[in-house]
Amino acid sequence: MLGAVRQHGRAHGYQVRNDLEYWGAHEWSNAKPGSIYHALKQMAKQGLLHAHEVAPSTAGGPPRTEYEITEQGTEEYFRLLRASLTSYDQKPDVLSAALGFMVDLERAEALALLQERVRAIEEWRKSVTEYYVPEDGPGRLGHIGEIMDFWIHSADTGAAWTRGLIERIRGGAYTFAGEGEPFVGILPEGEENPYATGERHPDDEH
Repeated sequence: MLGAVRQHGRAHGYQVRNDLEYWGAHEWSNAKPGSIYHALKQMAKQGLLHAHEVAPSTAGGPPRTEYEITEQGTEEYFRLLRASLTSYDQKPDVLSAALGFMVDLERAEALALLQERVRAIEEWRKSVTEYYVPEDGPGRLGHIGEIMDFWIHSADTGAAWTRGLIERIRGGAYTFAGEGEPFVGILPEGEENPYATGERHPDDEH
């Protein structure tokens, strides 16, 4: 959400929600409509966002709130981005969010963080295989062995995919910070969102 607001400069809740749905975040994260509005208000209270009261809605309701990222919010945004690219856990929403904003970093830093991610995966795999040896097969622990076997295979797949991404970035893929005009995947004002859930929140108009 910090990244979405940052891309707009100033954005109201409905714009943030529209972008997150456009990116499919409602499918791979907990960014559901109601939680988006609540989180924006909470981040404003925490000083990560500045809330601007603007003109009343055309429907005659209360003033619409637009949010702008603060200096503290920008620091937190980059902290989260860097941590999400390097830390290895099994939550796909953490990595998915980081991938969506990795071009806000310089290419060299993004590569270094992704290489650190591969090292973290390899260290995790080594630590668990000291107690569980996949070559023995999951059957030695009964069906419970399938759990660790699944995590081992997930780690191997994650490491292989990350190495592929590193090679694509090394090969010049994408436009990173300082390299020119970046790709910005936000919906233009007024354009219909093809991925909208169809649900509406009471605060949608403001």
